Amino acid sequence: MPTFNDFLILLPEAYLTVAACVILLMDAFLKGGQRVAIHWLSIIVLLVGAWLVIDGQPATAVSGFSGMFIRDPVAEILKVFSLLTTALMFIYSRGYLRDRNINEGEYYALTLFAVIGIMVLVSAGSLVTVYLGLELLTLSSYALVALNRDSQLSSEAAIKYFVLGALASGMLLYGMSMIYGATHSLDLATILHVQNVEWRNLMLFGVVFAIVGIGFKLGAAPFHMWIPDVYQGAPTAVTIFIGTAQKIAAFGMAYRLLDSGLGAYAHEWRMMLAVLAVLSLAIGNLLAIVQTNLKRLLAYSTISHMGFLLLGLVEANPAGYSAAMFYAISYALTSAAAFGVILAMSRAGFECEEIDDFKGLNQRSPWFAFLMMLVMFSLAGVPPLFGFFGKLLVLQSAIDAGFLWLAVVGAVFAIIGLYYYLRVVKVMYFDAPVEGTDVRAQPDMPLRFVLSLNALALLALGIAWGPLFAWCQRAFGITA
Repeated sequence: MPTFNDFLILLPEAYLTVAACVILLMDAFLKGGQRVAIHWLSIIVLLVGAWLVIDGQPATAVSGFSGMFIRDPVAEILKVFSLLTTALMFIYSRGYLRDRNINEGEYYALTLFAVIGIMVLVSAGSLVTVYLGLELLTLSSYALVALNRDSQLSSEAAIKYFVLGALASGMLLYGMSMIYGATHSLDLATILHVQNVEWRNLMLFGVVFAIVGIGFKLGAAPFHMWIPDVYQGAPTAVTIFIGTAQKIAAFGMAYRLLDSGLGAYAHEWRMMLAVLAVLSLAIGNLLAIVQTNLKRLLAYSTISHMGFLLLGLVEANPAGYSAAMFYAISYALTSAAAFGVILAMSRAGFECEEIDDFKGLNQRSPWFAFLMMLVMFSLAGVPPLFGFFGKLLVLQSAIDAGFLWLAVVGAVFAIIGLYYYLRVVKVMYFDAPVEGTDVRAQPDMPLRFVLSLNALALLALGIAWGPLFAWCQRAFGITA
């Protein structure tokens, strides 16, 4: 029987659920220009949610609902950055939604429900909670991708996402059923300590299917087929969510399933993750080289970055997990800035999705060109930007895990990846502008200000990355 303390542990999630329902009701009653209130209220809701998470952060892990929901430092960090990156997305998206007459109420409500799914997922203590959080996140995401009803490309991307997502969810659920059959438990902590040799083969099958589900959510090869089409077809205001908060959620899901539940089989799943990492690095970087659409380029870039994140998970200990968490956060903040620049330059009738749209940007808007250069260099891992230290830490994790060959592969593909990031910089600074691709005359001041802070933070966090990494280490019990 749930107690008051159980519901107290769930306070941030309950608060967001009520807020999302209120926003749905407001959308039904507000008209025209009044809907701007929904925009600002949604941002305030996220910031208050982040405060509730930080204010109620326990010193040690606590659980509720018979261990189905866990609140610990790992979950708190992932929740805070999921909420903050979603707030960035709302700030960047206002002008884009207005120009395209996309229903803002649905956009904000669906995103809030997706964030609730993320928060449940990263706090999962049971296979049931994992699946519940995952489905709440993915079902909301399917609807978000199809939000622009006037776009055939958006509808096509949503159908592909739905079909492939349903297939991946089914395989994950099949794997969970095998794990339950072998351990007679849905509780991750119980599964971790069950050593039943008789059912070992069944458990290994379950582990394989669990890896498939994790690989799909991360967008790791060979489960990456949905990434390029969804990135390109979805409204850019939605793509930013898929490329930021969802990746943080995918790391949380991987940690809960692999370490909290399947840690006894680390020797087996480490090799599986190593293979996925190599495939992701190769496919992501090589196919990104030939892209002309910037959103597709960032999609393949995401695949390669998930390969780097897997390098940290391969170590299968707190040091590797803290490096992988740091990488997920650094990638999410960098990706938010990348799509923020695209949204800032977009206007009605001009999506600013092609690399050629950035030709001569330095001549038209030196500040936006500088911000985009910081983003590209951070994604490429150029020191002293944020992304460099993320790559450095996961490569070190792979070496510490005894996967020197994997670290070498990662370093080689990091160098290859420099090409397509530098190509964007070259287009902005050395090519002549193309007529008709001018920046929107006056981007919203909140967008300009917050985007500048976001991009400059990549430099600041690159110079002073230690405190954030120490926070990640403390979450996994590593003290200086």
